[in-house]
Amino acid sequence: MSSKASSGLPVLAGIGMAVIWGFSFLFTKETLDHTFPLQLLGFRFGAAAILLTVLKLTGLIRINLKGKPTSSLLLLALFQPGLYFIGETWGVKWTSASEAGMVIALVPVAIATMAAIFLKEKLNPKQMLSIAASVLGVLVIVSTQGKLQFGEHLWGILALLLAVLAAGAYSILARHSSKKFTPLEITFVMMWAGTLIFNVLGIGQSVFEGSLAAYLRPLQLSSVLWAIFYLSAISSVLAFFLSNYMFAALPASQSAPIFNLITVVAVFSGVVYRGEQFSWIHAVGITLIILGVWGTNVFGRTAIPPLMESA
Repeated sequence: MSSKASSGLPVLAGIGMAVIWGFSFLFTKETLDHTFPLQLLGFRFGAAAILLTVLKLTGLIRINLKGKPTSSLLLLALFQPGLYFIGETWGVKWTSASEAGMVIALVPVAIATMAAIFLKEKLNPKQMLSIAASVLGVLVIVSTQGKLQFGEHLWGILALLLAVLAAGAYSILARHSSKKFTPLEITFVMMWAGTLIFNVLGIGQSVFEGSLAAYLRPLQLSSVLWAIFYLSAISSVLAFFLSNYMFAALPASQSAPIFNLITVVAVFSGVVYRGEQFSWIHAVGITLIILGVWGTNVFGRTAIPPLMESA
């Protein structure tokens, strides 16, 4: 009985991770009602970096960067959190929490495609068919807005696709960094990199718009503080530990499909809590994406590595 219980814990950890990251799209969408994207990202990463630093100083987590080439992580930080979260946050702003969850589900497909291009890992016909199904799913979602034109919704989809590509690039680069750094050390550096990048840009935007004091004004709202707590402590730190525990205990064939739950939770939260539209066309699109992601993983030989953070 104990073995069954112990084997079930990684699955529960993965489900917990998926639920947390799935709801993160909702919290991001809600907070963007009171903040602009760079401002939200600056607050989010600042809180996460401070929390990780406190955990490090109290000895609850172990991070040792002495003598390690942390400068080599700068390129990694450009893609994740840099371009990834810029694309994701603007994408959520211009689309919806549910649609963002659907498009971000393409990340494993991007990883497999980039591995084929840059690491010369071959894609078999079933994988290529799966990738085509996922791309078709995105096109179906775009079609829900009617005629294809460069409006806010399409820009949001393009921003989300930028996040997908950035996550794929990050996964390729992370394979090299993981030889010298632990996942927690990489995340620690990235949180501080995100803090510097997004706060500098966010403060710069506030100054350009003529009001530096307005940058901190949203922190007076309890709803914003709770959202930042969720996105930093829960989504950026707790979910990270859950994902690491899951990947350490489960084979990729069991862990990768759990990531599809993120999309399901994101759609559920957007529809239920924000009243976002979910038609049969959306159902077709999300089905194609999930089947494509599943096929890319199942029919491929390369295990899909975990991301630092999905949302």
